[in-house]
Formats: sequence, structure tokens, C-alpha cells
Amino acid sequence: MKIIRRRLRLLPVFTALLCCGIPVTRAASGPGLFARSNLVAWCIVPFDAQKRGPEARAVMLEKMHITRLAYDYRAEHIPTFDAEMNALKKHHIELTAWWFPGVLNDEAKGILDVLKRHKLRTQLWITGGGEFTKTAEEQRVRVEAEVTRLKPIAQEAAKIGCTVALYNHGGWFGEPQNQIEIIERLKKDRVLNVGIVYNLHHGHDHVERFGALLRQMKPYLLAFNLNGMTRSGDKVGKKILPLGQGDLDAGLLRALRDSGWSGPVGILNHTDEDADARLRDNLDGLEWLIPQLDGHAGGPKPTPRSWRDPAAPVKP
Repeated sequence: MKIIRRRLRLLPVFTALLCCGIPVTRAASGPGLFARSNLVAWCIVPFDAQKRGPEARAVMLEKMHITRLAYDYRAEHIPTFDAEMNALKKHHIELTAWWFPGVLNDEAKGILDVLKRHKLRTQLWITGGGEFTKTAEEQRVRVEAEVTRLKPIAQEAAKIGCTVALYNHGGWFGEPQNQIEIIERLKKDRVLNVGIVYNLHHGHDHVERFGALLRQMKPYLLAFNLNGMTRSGDKVGKKILPLGQGDLDAGLLRALRDSGWSGPVGILNHTDEDADARLRDNLDGLEWLIPQLDGHAGGPKPTPRSWRDPAAPVKP
């Protein structure tokens, strides 16, 4: 009865908003694909002007109500792996993914040991590269080589309940069709814990065929990382933009939402800016874009804290 009375009290508010022509839309802090609870902070460990440590980073995310982290690291962060996991647990941040070495070397085994000791199940994001193949035989050989490289990692990951996500980073390996071919070949060897994490900031060459690629990727998609997007942005100094600053953003987000996919969605720094400022710029942009996905005006376009359009005139 309390729930019913509360909803009845809210009814006049929604009615007034509708009568005034103000769209009642799903905000980024509410339920859905772009809900704050579904957002994953990405590229904020080695990419952060403030050089935060594990505790400060977890506090930053907690204050923003971002409850998921995809952890990327460099050699200097290896001694703090356990401190990072402890800080995430203390501040109720989920380890959604871990940027992982491309081969099962000692460093990779050390990460798996950290995950096992902390009883964490997560995605391992693994990339690759390579020139594009020219013949069917070259393609077959390349796929087999990738299966040989990735299978030991996936098998060890499966032992502790983790999955492997192939990360597009350009080149042959960055093409979703090639990643799908690798995954299907792994299935023949009964390796079933491999999927895809797709990154818009490495997908500028894909925007014209994004809809078709998304349909192909959807059955394999484990995570999706957002970025402000404009055509050929990677060639004109606009590779990594805050959400809302690219002219393609609303269309790409609408396509992702309308696809029905419902996995974790990343927002990133991946610059030398303050990670706090860039994450907040992405949150502001997302809030502004969400009404536009249903054809409504988003209000004034947000002004970023951490980015300035290189084409904009400099104020004296």
C-alpha cells in the first residue's frame, strides 16, 4: 500500500511535466542500458593526470556513483594489484574487466592468481593486431595462430570462472568478423568462454557499417565502450571525445539501445586529462543524449571540463 500511495503522489508531477511539453525520459541515473549502475569506468589507471592510487581511485568512483571498473595497468601498477582489489571491495566497486596480456606469460599467471585469491570473476580483455590477409589460406593460418595464442588463456580463465573478451584495437584483429571467426574456431575445441568487447574509439572505420556489424557481434558481445564519435575523428585529432561532442553520438547510442543488447557499457578517459573530469564530461554528455534517442530535445549542449574542440577559436 505504501508503494501505491507513493506512486499516486508522483502522478501529478508526471502529468504536469507532460502537459508542459517536457518529455519524461529515462535518465542515465535510472534503469536501462545507460543507467549509472551499468556504466564501467575504463582507461583511468595509467590515464589520469592526477595519478591516483587504488584508494583515491575507488573513492572517486564511489562519489560519482559509478560502481564498475575495467582495470588497465602498466608495470608500475603490478605491486599494487592487491591494494587495488581491496580498495574496490571496500568501496563496493565491481571489477568488471581486466586488461590482460596477449600471451599466457608470468605476468598473466600473476593476474590470474590475484583474481583467484580475491575470488573475483571478471572479463579479461585481450587485443591483437596484424596486417590484413589477402587470401583464404592466409586467413585460415591467421585464425589458427590466434586460436593457439588465446586458447591457453581462455582455458586458465575458465578454471576460475572468468571470460575472455577480444578487444578491437585496429588492424586485422580489430575487425569484428575476424574476431567472430576466432571465437567460432575456439568453440570447435570446446572453448566456450570467449566473446567480444567493442570500442567505439577504435571503430571510426566502422561507422558507415555499424548497424550490420552490431547485428553480427551481438551474440558474442560481452561489453561495449562508448566514445564521442565524428566521421574520421581518428584522422583529424578527434579520436577520443567526451560523449555528446560528436555528431554521430545520438545515432550510435540509439542503434545500440534498439538492438536489445544489455551488457555493461564503458565510459573512458584514455587521455592525459584528470580522470574525474573526463568521466564527469561523459556522464554529462550521456544525460544530454538520452532524451535525443527518443526524438526529444536534450537542452543546452554541455560544455566539457576536460576537452576543447581543436577547431574552435581561442578566446583572447
